[in-house]
Amino acid sequence: MKGFIGKLLKVDLSKNNINDEPLNEEFAKTFLGGAGYSCRYLYDFLDKNTDPLSPNNILMFMTGLLCGSNAPSSAKFAVCAKSPYTEIWGECSCGGFFGPELRKAGYDGIIIKGTSDHPVYLEISENSSELKDATDLWGKGIQETSQILKEKSGSNLTRVACIGQGGENLVKYAIIASEEKAAGRTGMGAVMGSKRLKAITVRGKKRIYEPADPEGFKEAVKKAQNTINSAFTTTMYGNIGTTAGVDLWNITGELPKKYWTMGDEWEGAYKISGNTAAEKIVVKKYPCFSCSIGCAKKAIIKEGEYKTNGEVESPEYEALAGFGSMILNDNLESIVQANILCNDYGIDLLTTSSTIAFLYHLYNNNKIKSEDIDGLKLHWGDIKPVFEFIRKISFREGIGNLLAEGSDAFGKRFKINQDEIATVYGMEVPYHDLRSNFGMTIAYALGAPRGPCHNSCDMCTILLGIPLDEFGIEYIDKFKDDEEMAIMSARLQDLRAIYSSLTMCVFANPKPSTIAELIDTSMGIDCDIEKLKTLGERSYMMKRLFNLRMGLKPSDDRLPKILLKPLEKSEAAGKSPDFQKLKKFYYEYRGFDLETGKINEEKLNALGLDNL
Repeated sequence: MKGFIGKLLKVDLSKNNINDEPLNEEFAKTFLGGAGYSCRYLYDFLDKNTDPLSPNNILMFMTGLLCGSNAPSSAKFAVCAKSPYTEIWGECSCGGFFGPELRKAGYDGIIIKGTSDHPVYLEISENSSELKDATDLWGKGIQETSQILKEKSGSNLTRVACIGQGGENLVKYAIIASEEKAAGRTGMGAVMGSKRLKAITVRGKKRIYEPADPEGFKEAVKKAQNTINSAFTTTMYGNIGTTAGVDLWNITGELPKKYWTMGDEWEGAYKISGNTAAEKIVVKKYPCFSCSIGCAKKAIIKEGEYKTNGEVESPEYEALAGFGSMILNDNLESIVQANILCNDYGIDLLTTSSTIAFLYHLYNNNKIKSEDIDGLKLHWGDIKPVFEFIRKISFREGIGNLLAEGSDAFGKRFKINQDEIATVYGMEVPYHDLRSNFGMTIAYALGAPRGPCHNSCDMCTILLGIPLDEFGIEYIDKFKDDEEMAIMSARLQDLRAIYSSLTMCVFANPKPSTIAELIDTSMGIDCDIEKLKTLGERSYMMKRLFNLRMGLKPSDDRLPKILLKPLEKSEAAGKSPDFQKLKKFYYEYRGFDLETGKINEEKLNALGLDNL
């Protein structure tokens, strides 16, 4: 099949067995690859009774249709399984160079089942694949593991995806990291750790992309690149990175402060903003394969308490919010240190920071005491305890053993009302306050495939003015909580489902008609806007079907009161979405039953999913 390699690597760790499996061409045609293909594949093997940390869970690394081509910003690969953190659909993606390298080795993806009886790593090349002993790597951080494996391979161009101590110790929100990029959020690192798979290395030299219509594909790539290069977001992310939002969202109220309880403009935001970072610590950008944006940045701190040993990854927006505004810490250099620790131990930065900020909130409201948290004292603005919490979580030491289970587990132990915990589907919400943008209500709590996610429905960015009218997504008032907002958000979910299948970065945003051309000329199929919409909705609904199989109910589509209580002194002062109204409109548009959450038969038939 054009656009694909046509082959998956299948690994059974329990049997120490590796073989090739042909790509399912029907799945590839209907789901394009990436997370969509993975979900359709895993649906047949996993159910409500599957223990996510057992040998029965299946972990998939899957590239998408465009991965490895020169289509802009399409280097990502998806990592999917049943999530040990939410126990529903587990999905994350990672940029860099690992995905294209996997294709250069001759594979569209990797299927991993079973559990090894000792630590191993998987070595992949275009000529062979082998499981090797990783006992000497177990207990090491991500940076050291990556360096050792590159040295063992004899090439610095060998690409490594691995876990740190967090994954080894089954922290429920552990990440998988590759080339200083992270596949985070839903605990795929814990799944990898439960299988005692420390790392995967890949090195390939094959020609990786042969579109059905080379000239047509070349023209579509050119169109996509021209659109991306002219976008204001490309300039913003290229120059400053995702941290560009700190200053803006501090004013509008979208930047969360003091664990979601403060609406006032916070002066400390300007000390940790992207502009300040660009001026004081950032030294260069390092883009992913085939990306002209380059949102990721390298930083150096030359002196002081947080002096770095050369170049390190500069914190992104979520780090500045999580270890900055959420606990009112305005020391930029300290946030760099927290960022380094999370990424090296291999734990999800967003969940880690939110869980810790939750402790600050409880401590300062006299709901927990110092003796409840290993004697640590938590005062707003003081980040020092954060470093100790990160270490304790990663090694499940002391109170860290409970915190490794997340905010809900801690709240349950200390009898905290669920409405006071900023989680949905058991996972901490991202740092874009929905009271400042009502579309994020759908992103966090209404049919979100993997739980609260700002990438699967980024209304916070789209409503800045990104033109997607070809897909039926129009610019509307961000404070609408009516049928129009429900429909616009649902359509954006469908579009982003296509991105997760193509493994295209959400920062790219070529015209939807150009995406259709890329698919058409790559695979040799007839694809237009209407068919693109069907592809997106089908991939989204596939994940909904998976979650229903895992036991998801309409009552799980909820929001805690801490995220809905109106705040003061911001652009969003006094505002809050009518959640039940949005839920009703959303369910009606999607064809979900309000009592069962199931998708109506007419919708399933139209999408070709009626056999599931």
